[in-house]
Amino acid sequence: MSKRDFYEILGVSKSSSADEIKKAYRKVAMQFHPDRNPGDKAAEEKFKEAAEAYEILSDTDKKAKYDRFGHQAFGPGTPGGGGYGGGGMDMNDIFSQFGDVFGDDMFGGFFGGGQSRSRGGAKARGQRGSNLRIKLKLNFEEIANGVNKQVKVKKHVLCTTCAGNGAKDSSSIQTCGTCKGSGQVRKVTNTFLGQMQTVNTCPTCNGEGSTVTAKCTPCKGEGRVYGEETISIDIPAGVQDGMQLSMSGKGNAGERGGSSGDLIIMIEEEQHEFLHRDGLNVSFDLYITIPDAIFGTSVEVPTIDGRAKIKIPAGTQSGKIFRLKGKGFPEVQGYAKGDQLIHVNIWTPQEVSEEEKIALNKMQESENFKPKPIKGDKSFYDKVKEAFK
Repeated sequence: MSKRDFYEILGVSKSSSADEIKKAYRKVAMQFHPDRNPGDKAAEEKFKEAAEAYEILSDTDKKAKYDRFGHQAFGPGTPGGGGYGGGGMDMNDIFSQFGDVFGDDMFGGFFGGGQSRSRGGAKARGQRGSNLRIKLKLNFEEIANGVNKQVKVKKHVLCTTCAGNGAKDSSSIQTCGTCKGSGQVRKVTNTFLGQMQTVNTCPTCNGEGSTVTAKCTPCKGEGRVYGEETISIDIPAGVQDGMQLSMSGKGNAGERGGSSGDLIIMIEEEQHEFLHRDGLNVSFDLYITIPDAIFGTSVEVPTIDGRAKIKIPAGTQSGKIFRLKGKGFPEVQGYAKGDQLIHVNIWTPQEVSEEEKIALNKMQESENFKPKPIKGDKSFYDKVKEAFK
């Protein structure tokens, strides 16, 4: 079943502000929240659907990518599939990642009696790491066929001494005395409607349920150190210059066990020596001599994946466009494939010898060398327009 449009799911438009998108998500999530619809699988799916839409539209980079490429930008093997950020969220992911949209008392205290909900049922730990951006240059062949790149990235990585908890040793981690390890504090307020109970994040341990009495020396209690990691990046075939890919969890490591940020990869195309890209098509300017145009010839032309031999018929005019089917770029996550367009240019020498001048003057006097365009012949503009249909 095809996915619904993310803007349609939240009831917003592409021009909606971040605040409007947040309010719209809150409204939809409140409507289909599992605690308001116990046992309703359809409501649960709509709740997850809204969370997935908000994950994309609330992130500037992901939103820009979605606006440009749609759902295909988050398919398997591309940003959003497998190791890339996107769908496949479970309920724990949603409560852990988007609880701040509703406030601590909304996901925690109002629904479900204040039970702490986060990934795997555990209390939230640390602070999420920041996203990391890199630029990746690809040549035409790599773009056409897809490629795996092993990239060394300097970033914050997990501290191996303390395994990310920021403590000197296991005895340096103690249960928080304020929340008794729950990561939350409850407050009961008497109102004219009766007693109202709210649950907020513990201010002492910041929701972690424990405190560190002695910090790890190498990371100074952060649970991370600055280092280098080699990341394997699978680039799908057909990407374009300026396209952004996002690998979930491959950015900077979080503090004290917090989740890692994302790695944002911006694609840059290396210019080809002979070929030029136009969408899925690739073009090449072929120059031939006047005799070759008159008598015809066979020439080799460069393509993305090697060379190809083409026949130039006798009497070929300058501006003629030949098409090599399927020699262009593939569509990202699609079945379409572009062509290679060969633009014929007849080379005119800028200087000629006396002997050549005599021969050319004789040809100029011949009726056969006077332009006689056939009525209905297409202009150069029409040929170019037709080639790019």
